[in-house]
Amino acid sequence: MPRTLHFWVLGGDLRQVKLARLLQEDGHSVQTYAMEHRPDPGSLPGSDTIRGIEQADCVILPLPMTGERGLLNCALSDLHVSADEIFAHLIPGQLVCAGKVPPKFRVLAERKGLILRDYFEREELAVANAVPTAEGAIQIAMEELPTTLFGLDVLIIGYGRLGKILAHRLKGLGAQVTVSARKYSDLAWIEAYGYRPERTDQLTGWLGVYDLIINTVPTRIIGEAQLADLKENSLVIDLASSPGGVDRTAAAQQGVKVIWALSLPGKAAPDSSGRIIRDTIYHIMQELEL
Repeated sequence: MPRTLHFWVLGGDLRQVKLARLLQEDGHSVQTYAMEHRPDPGSLPGSDTIRGIEQADCVILPLPMTGERGLLNCALSDLHVSADEIFAHLIPGQLVCAGKVPPKFRVLAERKGLILRDYFEREELAVANAVPTAEGAIQIAMEELPTTLFGLDVLIIGYGRLGKILAHRLKGLGAQVTVSARKYSDLAWIEAYGYRPERTDQLTGWLGVYDLIINTVPTRIIGEAQLADLKENSLVIDLASSPGGVDRTAAAQQGVKVIWALSLPGKAAPDSSGRIIRDTIYHIMQELEL
């Protein structure tokens, strides 16, 4: 960025810690809040109050922005911070960047005259985030399966950003990759890249050949009937956001191992993920000419 700015970074996990440090390394003024249990806490300014937040050029809230009961997502803090309280301290014209913003706060931001941007909705972040998510899923598979991925029969459900990266990475490791999709255009691309195509809505009765199934679709895809098809000792990794794409209750009843792996970028590669968020926020500010 061409000039020194004042950022507040609130809550979140190790991604936000890395983000704050990167902003500081770029020469900006940074204040943190609700991350007192971060590693090396003395390396970043921290506040026990949000007094002064109205002076920030940009307020950065975590991904996801809130947890239960509308509280700020604070994985590295003992504080129970209401997101309403934070918004009450912000002033008209102030830039707020947050991830997965609930509808209530979009309305509140408009009423207060805030410039609210959801960085999770940005395409460049979604594409870049698919890389650590895919690598995190592959790490889980390598830890959980008693075999190599080489030669393994793998099904990836969904051919969006994440499905594309997963298929590419797994094929590079020598897995026998099948990808399912709904659109005929996606099925054509799947076949063109050398993967085996399947229809997502026609998987029932055909899942017994796979050792590893990775779901990327945030809709219930694998239910009781599909789980009954699975071969013994197969592994299912669900990467879909809540409520997930797998009936986990039915899976437990049938003895199928399902790992619901949420927020993998923050767990598998927090430094890379923090850098991705930083870059996306810079893009937002450049577009706003701030």
